[in-house]
Amino acid sequence: MYSPAVGVVYIFNLIVGTGALTLPKAMASAGWLVSLILLTLLGFVSYITTTFMVESLSIANACIRRNKRENLSEDSVAASDTDSDTNRSINPPPPIDPTERSALLDSASSSYTSRRSSINSNTTSMFSITRAVEMGQMADMFFNKIGRILFYVCIIVYLYGDLAIYAAAVPKSMRDIVWCVYGNMSCSTNDSNPPQDGDICWGTTITRNNVYQIFLALFTIVLGPFTYFSVQKTKYLQIFTTVLRWLAFLSMITLAIIHISTTRGGEGHPPVANISGVPNLFGVSVYSFMCQHSLPSLVTPIRNKRRLPYLLGADYILILLFYMLLGMTAIYCFQSDVIKDIYTLNFQDSCDVTNIIVLRYFLGLFPVFTLSSNFPIIAVTLRNNLKALFKPSSSFWVNRILFPTIAIVPPIIVAFITNNLTTLVGITGSYAGAGVQYVIPACLVLLARQEATQYHGSAVVRKNRHRSPFSRRLWVIMVLAWAAVCLVFVTVNHILSLP
Repeated sequence: MYSPAVGVVYIFNLIVGTGALTLPKAMASAGWLVSLILLTLLGFVSYITTTFMVESLSIANACIRRNKRENLSEDSVAASDTDSDTNRSINPPPPIDPTERSALLDSASSSYTSRRSSINSNTTSMFSITRAVEMGQMADMFFNKIGRILFYVCIIVYLYGDLAIYAAAVPKSMRDIVWCVYGNMSCSTNDSNPPQDGDICWGTTITRNNVYQIFLALFTIVLGPFTYFSVQKTKYLQIFTTVLRWLAFLSMITLAIIHISTTRGGEGHPPVANISGVPNLFGVSVYSFMCQHSLPSLVTPIRNKRRLPYLLGADYILILLFYMLLGMTAIYCFQSDVIKDIYTLNFQDSCDVTNIIVLRYFLGLFPVFTLSSNFPIIAVTLRNNLKALFKPSSSFWVNRILFPTIAIVPPIIVAFITNNLTTLVGITGSYAGAGVQYVIPACLVLLARQEATQYHGSAVVRKNRHRSPFSRRLWVIMVLAWAAVCLVFVTVNHILSLP
């Protein structure tokens, strides 16, 4: 268990991750005003579905308690049927004296208030969040067979995209670091003519793309085998990556602000609005606000959950302001066509922003450390979800060899084909990410409320202290409609942009 303040920090660290590194390029393409409006809107919708997940989690806990109570009562009734009949014949109940009857009637009114408070406390404890019921478990509880299949397909596609992003980001960062080492990190690099994938390295026939593929192969050899085992006890690793994350983001924001102030406005001149960049910004923003799939394991250990909606709201406001600060400083510090899909690489290439070699190395290696530590965890999660969907036999070769291989090979192939992180993040966030962040939480809370109303009644459900502030069904419909409109818009734009 930990305090609400610690829970806020954990959720902040969960949300602010890989998506933040690709956000500046997407904001530069869409324009500063459109970016601010879309970020605010998507952050608000993500907060709504986060409260949906908390309410669904509380109802799932209530359903588990109800099932346990029913099982215990059935066992106790079956065990005491014979004994109760014997006890009635041997020890009949004594008659009630008239004075005792009047005393019972007199005390009935005085005990009404205490019984009512007891009922209210039972209602409160019924929906208490004490068990981390994961999203897949809630899908098994509230969805039908078709719904469960669609859920697992959506979460699996999202995890595949997540792994492809990580598999491309780490080798790409390593490739650019080696490229700078080849140039001795000198400040003679011409930023107006950035290196291309087809450029020759070290005076040989090896291109920059070949170097990227070599690092991708090494990345697969080093981290791929973790998929075949269980990954546990990563507490200290997560603390280490959290410290690196804060140092890196604060360094980038500080360096950008200093450069903007010294150059009187910076080098970037972003447009106010550019509609062609909106679909990709939508996908990147959805990916940047993602936390719904991991929320149960973070919310459950919070000690005091009374003000949970307010804490989550404060978290989302802080994250929104952080994204705005990171993105706005980036698009005014650098020219729009210079900003890279991994924002840290801009500080590695530009000596105008910083000429401190240690800091440039640190920012360049930041994605390598943080993303590499998360890759095995996501791969194992994908492997387990594949098993839950297909329910394989207990064969050693199927469980320990086939499914880990199926989990790790497709994203590596995608990373070999393309290292365009902006496109990977945009597609993953636009489709599978929208399903995980919008559609699944909205459907879960709708079906969970129906389940709770059926067994406990609408009056009891309304007393759930973890009920979403957006409890009207209209909010659920609006979220689903928003997801549908966004998916149609993104799809049409991708079709029109095809050559």
